[in-house]
Amino acid sequence: MPSMERESHRIVIAGASSLLGAELKSLLEESQFAGWDFRLLDEEEAAGTLTEAGGEPAVIQPVEEGSFEKARFVFFAGSPEFVECNFRAALAAGAVVIDFSGGVCTKDDAPNPWFPKLDEFWGTRFAPKAPTPTAPTHFWIPSAAAVAATSLSFGLKPVGLKKLNITFFRPVSEAGRAGIEELESQTGQLLSFQSVGQPVFDTQVAFNLLDRYGSASRQNLAAVRKALREQIKECVQNQGAVLPAVQVLHAPTFYGMMFSACAELDPGIADAESVGKACQEAGFSIIKEGDGTPSNVSAAGENTIQLGVPQSDPAVCGAWWFWGAVDNIRLPAANAVKLAEKLG
Repeated sequence: MPSMERESHRIVIAGASSLLGAELKSLLEESQFAGWDFRLLDEEEAAGTLTEAGGEPAVIQPVEEGSFEKARFVFFAGSPEFVECNFRAALAAGAVVIDFSGGVCTKDDAPNPWFPKLDEFWGTRFAPKAPTPTAPTHFWIPSAAAVAATSLSFGLKPVGLKKLNITFFRPVSEAGRAGIEELESQTGQLLSFQSVGQPVFDTQVAFNLLDRYGSASRQNLAAVRKALREQIKECVQNQGAVLPAVQVLHAPTFYGMMFSACAELDPGIADAESVGKACQEAGFSIIKEGDGTPSNVSAAGENTIQLGVPQSDPAVCGAWWFWGAVDNIRLPAANAVKLAEKLG
């Protein structure tokens, strides 16, 4: 039978071995949920991994019948395929499901996206309801890149946004620990004049910018672009905001999503003050000139999206450039914790 007790203090993290799952667990343990009963689940190959939860040793378990029973919240931090296989079981158990993958965001029974500014952008009021057997509560948390694109699109509306083009620079942490290890090993191998191993990306990713990985790689930048565009479309929906054109490139960095955007704004409205104010009101942290520049290093561990001072293009009337950075792991995890705190 579904467990509908709102006093349940059990949290299940499905995909606990992922970078996002580990970050989420850490933030939950520092939040109002510290002291709750944490259950850590993942796919078969990660089952048995020794970790800790609430300061105590814990072993990541495989998903089995009854894994989601009596859970108040179930966070899905694994692959889209893992979510697809298991999210209905979590819903059937009566849990509040919070999904990071976006893998179900375009399906007929898809939940609404959520991040802290989205209700304001949509002009709606957040009103969570208790889950029931017929209407379980189900949310998905957009990626850091989708939040950045959506925030720019809505944020620049007051200054007459007409077109928006964004290029995201993808770090290897988006491919998980294996991606980080491959960049680390390739860097050392190249500096030692050795041939590089390529089991994850099937190409040289160290010291290299790319628009695609090797043909044998499971990491597919074309699929990444498609998924990101779908997430942004779901966030923008029919709310009168401009749907941006999006490109995603590989960057030889470990953590942090960086982006460059060019926007066509109404030259009769947009000036340095109004554009900067619009970005701040959209939730961006503006890094003032003289205080450095947004980078994957400066964004590490931050819960906000950093943006440099917007710059107008002197050669094209109405064109403005934006440079930003965001912690691609921290931001979605922090947003999920904020959502859980709202749901109580």
